[in-house]
Amino acid sequence: MSTAHFYPVGTPGVPWGDAERQAWRERQVRRRSYQDDVVARLEPLADRLDIVRYGEITYGDQTFPLLAARTRDWREDLPVALVTGGVHGYETSGVMGALQFAEALAGSRQAGAYAGQLNVLVVPCVSPWAYERISRWNYHAIDPNRNFGARRDAQESSALIGLVAPHLGRVLVHIDLHETTDTDITEFRPALASRDGKALEPETVPDGFYLVGDSETTRLDFQIAIIEAVAQVTHIAPPDANGRIIGFPLSAPGVIEFPVKTAGLCASLTGARFTTTTEVYPDSPRTNDEECAAAQVAAVRAALDFALADLTDRPAAA
Repeated sequence: MSTAHFYPVGTPGVPWGDAERQAWRERQVRRRSYQDDVVARLEPLADRLDIVRYGEITYGDQTFPLLAARTRDWREDLPVALVTGGVHGYETSGVMGALQFAEALAGSRQAGAYAGQLNVLVVPCVSPWAYERISRWNYHAIDPNRNFGARRDAQESSALIGLVAPHLGRVLVHIDLHETTDTDITEFRPALASRDGKALEPETVPDGFYLVGDSETTRLDFQIAIIEAVAQVTHIAPPDANGRIIGFPLSAPGVIEFPVKTAGLCASLTGARFTTTTEVYPDSPRTNDEECAAAQVAAVRAALDFALADLTDRPAAA
């Protein structure tokens, strides 16, 4: 007697081929507009920020411009701060938080806080096809956030790598904005296990905000400063019954760490002194969409402020 597979696409124990990827793609429904939600919010900032078109992606009959916003007073002698969102298109507050920060950056007060100290580069939506379909993967059922290491299969990841490449060695801080949602459990983890022909392992979603730091280059004081700032906006995720978050022990309240370059995560792409990945839980009954976006903005500001303060505190070279 056969039992139903845990995901509508695929055969238990068998990795997907082209037919399964096509069947998965046909399940993805366009639910929102990258043009309306992202491009239309960036375009009005062009009189105060440089809007950079760093590439485009064509999937099927759709072509998406890849856009970034950067401070206009860009100087080659200054360090760079990188803010990325929407590497996973379905993680909405990352996109909205990056856009809100870019809009604040375009205002004279926020821009003045970094003028003459930092070049700021904001990439609000790395994966526009997935944003429109509220999906984790791109058109080819590839996770862009596993393609910043040895693997380079995702066009979205390669385009971002190309944008950042001229600035490598000068990136002081990089904060990558993400979410962990209930659909991680109901949709994306089952799809991943099916795609790779593996068993579905049980997981839980942490209720609250947390950070993923790089265990190979960590600055725990940096992570803690962000958590303290975000705690003023939304609640921080507690550990589970085993004292862990998504299977990793806590390095500090709301902070876990592992070697992100090995996993090919976006946060590893610059080799910056200060890097982190945010995770918000928008499905919590204790929060809402506006608060989640505000938490992302608070995290960005705290990250940049900490990096700047550390830079100022360093003694000048002899």
